[in-house]
Amino acid sequence: MGRQSGDQSQFFYLFNLEDRIPPSHLLRRIHPIVTQVLAELREKLKPFYSEIGRPSIDPELMLRMLIVGYCYGIRFERKLCEEVELHLAYRWFCRLGLEDKVPDHSTFSVNRHGRFREGDIFRQLFEAVVRACMGAGLVKGEGFAVDASVIEADASRYHGKAPDEIDWSEPKRQTRAVAEFLSGLDDDEPNVERKIPKVISPTDPCSAWTAKANKRVQFGYGLNYMIDIENAVIVDVEATPARTYDEVAATKTMIERTEERFDLKPERLAADTAYGTGNFLGWLVGTGITPHIPVWEGPGPDDGTFTRHDFVFDASSDTLICPIGKRLQRHRYPGNFSRATKGNTRNYRASTFDCRPCPLKSKCCPNVSVRKVTRHVNEDARDYARSLKGTTEFEKSRDERKRVEMRFAHLKTHHRFERMRLRGLSGARDEFHLAAIVQNLKTLANHIWRPPPNMSAECGA
Repeated sequence: MGRQSGDQSQFFYLFNLEDRIPPSHLLRRIHPIVTQVLAELREKLKPFYSEIGRPSIDPELMLRMLIVGYCYGIRFERKLCEEVELHLAYRWFCRLGLEDKVPDHSTFSVNRHGRFREGDIFRQLFEAVVRACMGAGLVKGEGFAVDASVIEADASRYHGKAPDEIDWSEPKRQTRAVAEFLSGLDDDEPNVERKIPKVISPTDPCSAWTAKANKRVQFGYGLNYMIDIENAVIVDVEATPARTYDEVAATKTMIERTEERFDLKPERLAADTAYGTGNFLGWLVGTGITPHIPVWEGPGPDDGTFTRHDFVFDASSDTLICPIGKRLQRHRYPGNFSRATKGNTRNYRASTFDCRPCPLKSKCCPNVSVRKVTRHVNEDARDYARSLKGTTEFEKSRDERKRVEMRFAHLKTHHRFERMRLRGLSGARDEFHLAAIVQNLKTLANHIWRPPPNMSAECGA
């Protein structure tokens, strides 16, 4: 074998960066889409250009670099700048020549936490990409699926504290994430259904203490996706603390916002049992959306006695009929007859004269004198959702709902998005919007891209 010797480098190269990027490369395939979308946002980006002083860095360049970073799982700005400096395809996509200077990593912090967030640029970019998907016919608007996945927060799970143990006035607590959390406490209205968190992170207090991800207790955020079932296009995304209550509430926000921004309202919504609460099902049916959602059932008696499903509701008299035909009257609160109990349920109670001689008392209320049954105010919606279970349409939606779960799997596997890079709810929104933008861009590119004729001939040969 021979050995290479001597310096064979040239002084000059005839080099065209355009010719070095393969036609099938991901960045080449999404390039025309990004160019079109950013051209439409040009006027909205105009306020971020400085007309005096030193020339400012083009915001479009930073957005392109961020898209590259979230495509390939490079979410640290310093590392991203190093990769764009060295990688030819990254340079080409960012419209940088071989001798053009890559922006410093500190520029991203200034723009992401300031100008871009104030102008809601990531949200506008996401919606522009969704409209491009709609223009390509990828969004049918007939059926949506919703789900949430826990993304671990940038906070140690070993340093959680009780809320009353943290002194927010300490100098080390004067951070952007803490300021956002404290301002949110003043804006939020009290809700009796929400429990005060027992553990909170001093570094990222907006995150929630959860054990949902891999059964390991940690601080995390809920990544909420709502997709159009036809081609798994993400039509909306929302960031919440990793709590089921917030995730279900975010679904209402996403449905209303999608109808407002894109004039899209699904005929049916597919989700898992966590979304099968009476309040959400009642709201969903009230808006005219068919809930293909399993109903969340609370724990019933395990001693073989009758459950509340054995009692038939009579809407005309607002009573429940027991298995032998006796009626349970609704309990009325003095001064407020329409009042419901905690959890939006109403209490119904049988008469002592009916229960005492009843031959089925041992199977109904063996340990108490009379039977009491609770009924949710939205039990009609729950019954409607139960009636859909087992139908062909419901089973189809159940299978199609897996597409939103695959979105989370691809994000964590292919894009290496398993832990937050930014802190605070605003940081989570920025990251989740960028993740959804990249995933929609890939879906759209795979749909419209066709290999060049000469490439197809080579593949056929």
